[in-house]
Amino acid sequence: MKWLDTLDIAIALDEAHPEVDPQYVRFTDLRQWVCGLADFNDSPDGCNERILEAIQMAWLEERD
Repeated sequence: MKWLDTLDIAIALDEAHPEVDPQYVRFTDLRQWVCGLADFNDSPDGCNERILEAIQMAWLEERD
């Protein structure tokens, strides 16, 4: 997965952290969790606040 694969990342995060409410995740934690996903293979420095927000929103939608 790459940073722009927001839906795939959201699904993987939901499976990895089912106890977490994505609405309250700090971007620093979100970035760390994404980089820690087994299928993630992009540069850790390749994201910005806009991408992290898109991942968080996709995760929230996945929960609904």
